[in-house]
Amino acid sequence: MSWEKEIEELRRREELAKKMGGPDKVKRQHDGGKLTVRERIDRLLDKDSFHEIGGLAGVAQYGADGELADFTPANLVMGRGRIGGRPVAVTGDDFTVRGGANDGGIKNKLLAVERMACDLRLPLVRLVDGTGGGGSVKNLELQGHSPMPKAFLWDWWTDNLSEIPVVSLALGSVAGLGAARVVASHYSVMVKDTSQMFVAGPPVVAWTHGKFEKNELGGSHIHTRNGAVDDEAASEDDAFERARRFLSYLPNSVHELSERKENKDDPGRADPWLIEAVPRDSRKVYNMRKIIAAVVDKDSFFETGKLWGRSVITGFARLSGWPVAIMAGDPMHYGGAWTARASEKIMRFVDLAQTFHLPVVHLVDVPGFLIGPQAEQEGTIRYGMRAAAAILQSSVPWCSVIVRKLFGVAGALHQNSTRYGMRVAWPSAEWGSLPIAGGLEAAYRAEIEAAPDPAAKRAEIEQRIRKFASPMRGAERYDVEEIIDPRHTRRILCEFAELAAPLRTPGRSSFGVRP
Repeated sequence: MSWEKEIEELRRREELAKKMGGPDKVKRQHDGGKLTVRERIDRLLDKDSFHEIGGLAGVAQYGADGELADFTPANLVMGRGRIGGRPVAVTGDDFTVRGGANDGGIKNKLLAVERMACDLRLPLVRLVDGTGGGGSVKNLELQGHSPMPKAFLWDWWTDNLSEIPVVSLALGSVAGLGAARVVASHYSVMVKDTSQMFVAGPPVVAWTHGKFEKNELGGSHIHTRNGAVDDEAASEDDAFERARRFLSYLPNSVHELSERKENKDDPGRADPWLIEAVPRDSRKVYNMRKIIAAVVDKDSFFETGKLWGRSVITGFARLSGWPVAIMAGDPMHYGGAWTARASEKIMRFVDLAQTFHLPVVHLVDVPGFLIGPQAEQEGTIRYGMRAAAAILQSSVPWCSVIVRKLFGVAGALHQNSTRYGMRVAWPSAEWGSLPIAGGLEAAYRAEIEAAPDPAAKRAEIEQRIRKFASPMRGAERYDVEEIIDPRHTRRILCEFAELAAPLRTPGRSSFGVRP
């Protein structure tokens, strides 16, 4: 009366599934410098925490006696596990089985894991390799018809982006639906050299645009610099570590709040060199990342999108243990001016902070939007207004530290001006409608050109005008709450984090994420 025979068949099917595409295909995966999907899941998750779901889905072959002869698993592995002790949903493409093409129940599994993550309120990590559930011309012969394209996942993608943290790692050549799955995320990573992303891969592109190598067409050096993908990892293990760090700053879902971590870094710590961090000559650059590292909890800054929109730095950090979103100008790129790409980066980042209830700390150095022919051709003002919408719609607490420049329309967007936001300035700060250096040419052009020594006259006028641009003068009109000693910045930011923590309200944002 025992069911032992059925359990034996179950175990046999499970073992067949774990062989994936077979030894030859596994070897080919390893020879290409890539891990298999099961190795990836093991390295991503806490040890022995993976609970696979749908492992029996696939294509079976039966003998004349009706007994199982062979079994090819679906080329997608999914389930639940833990990262840092927290539950997550994970899904991974198995490139050793038909290159990840759409067969063997993969469509149902793709839908199931998205639904499971959303309904159980679990962060979702996608390990994408191949078409990621997309089609293959070979399926025409296998299925006997050409299926109509349908957006069967898109409603879940957009809904999940407003509900749970979604991370996608491109770990091989991803195309079509696989590429779409990578991009439809809060955080995405490509692996240098072994990862590529395309709307359509080289064999398809060759028909209309000629031959391309994979990295030439869609390598990480392209997509991590155009903003399609957030970051570039040196290896798959590096990509897994980035995913773990990203999730450590976020709650499991919008219905929870990010946790405070133990903090051994003194909130009152004051680094002496900060008083000299910004040069007196406003034309000289300085290292904003070094300033960020000095004012947040030690070793807590995790930058995202470092290689694109580079005039703005974005990332996460902790202040007195509390997680916050960090935004800062980078004077080493366009002097910190907001480009079209930087504006797009700001919009996505502010939306992310709003979605998951993270207070925003903005270290301000923005001379305005980028100007000139390139800026006009790229539609900078259009993207700038999208960034403006994100900032002005945000309701999370903001604290702005004006480190140096704050000018023009972009400068006006240093925080949500429709709500209260803490705003302090360093003695190095300067603000106004236009930077003095550029504005002098327009306002005093005739006087400068008429002078016997135009350069000397210009310098004389600039020296006179700069006295009126002092932040002390602005403080007299309450343009800023305080002028602070740069060495006291950390203390003020930790106070902000403490004040902001009880104001965080779990729940879904009034507007959805703009992918």
